[in-house]
Amino acid sequence: MKGFKIYIICSAVALILYVTAQYYKPQPTDWSPTYAKEDKIPFGLYLLYQQRADIFPDADIKLSRLPVYNTLKNKSLHNTSYLIAGNSIKLDEVDYKELIRFVNDGNSAFLAAYDFSDLLRDSLHMDVKTAGNMMDEINTPVNFVNSLLKSPTAYRFNKGIAQQYFSKLDTTKVTVLGTNADGNPNFIKYASGKGAIYILPNPQLLTNFSLLSPGGAEYAARALSYLPSGSTLIWDEYGTKGTVTKSDNVLRFIFENTQLTWAYTLTVMGLLIFVLFQMKRRQRIIPVVSPLKNSSVDFVKVIGKVYYQQRDNRDIVQKKISYLLEHIRSIYRIKTAVLNTELTDNLIIKSGAEEEVVRKLFQVIAEITPLTKVNDQQLIELNKLIEKFYRQAR
Repeated sequence: MKGFKIYIICSAVALILYVTAQYYKPQPTDWSPTYAKEDKIPFGLYLLYQQRADIFPDADIKLSRLPVYNTLKNKSLHNTSYLIAGNSIKLDEVDYKELIRFVNDGNSAFLAAYDFSDLLRDSLHMDVKTAGNMMDEINTPVNFVNSLLKSPTAYRFNKGIAQQYFSKLDTTKVTVLGTNADGNPNFIKYASGKGAIYILPNPQLLTNFSLLSPGGAEYAARALSYLPSGSTLIWDEYGTKGTVTKSDNVLRFIFENTQLTWAYTLTVMGLLIFVLFQMKRRQRIIPVVSPLKNSSVDFVKVIGKVYYQQRDNRDIVQKKISYLLEHIRSIYRIKTAVLNTELTDNLIIKSGAEEEVVRKLFQVIAEITPLTKVNDQQLIELNKLIEKFYRQAR
């Protein structure tokens, strides 16, 4: 027992000394491009978000953790801007169509990314190239075309954060707003309907690193000044954070910090070593325990017999329809309060199931729901359609 106490005390002292040393150790600079508004690291957007009142005066800032389609669908927006900044912008077909509808109604979108999806590049007839290697110690000069915004001396950024430019453009719809030292466009306006899409292929020009560089804050403010003043601004966080909110549990906090992770690992390893030594010294004969019988099949049989004896087909139909609608809401994020054509069309697009199967399924549901009695044939037909939908849906 005395040896055990000495072991615990020595381990605790060693752990405290290690954690203290790691805590006061200088932290290396994190160059990860997160583009998160909370991150104070070089390539976060903390400064841009903190200065939002100066850059977007009188604007109502709304944060969105949903895809473009879900953010804009069925909303009549006017004098609104949509800001997306990240390493890449991946819009699928429904997202792109909803964004274009939003812009055509007279609104604006500001897209800042290094990589754009094939759909976006092909639809806007553009292509992007890089002059040199990213993150090189290169002082890249860029400037605006508009004489009111153009600086007498070009804006210069190192770390290669302004290296990308447009190598292909649709000149019939594009207005060049900025160029690099070689005259290549690096900031454009794409006209669409009553609105416009502003595209910047160097998103790090909006980050903390750029805003703290000489002239960086001025460049970002002037680039974003093309968005209408006093409008509503939707700040997209879906591309950087996704839709899942991080849980604030202790283990997540530990594993997000390298020093705490090592301390936790050493503690667990020390406890395991102690347990192994104790097991070797005090191990007892392990009694033979018969495995538990799997009664799941028997349970299912009993439930099946109960439903079969009651012959309440309507109750079974109601449950199967309820489970199906809950599946649609949770998996495809589609409202099911009203079973109409819009729900069916959205489900066909998002699930990937055959149109004939989906429409037939909801037709049968509409026919069977008002019935007070449901026969075996109707129940079997509904069940087959639901199972067929599950097999085809992605």
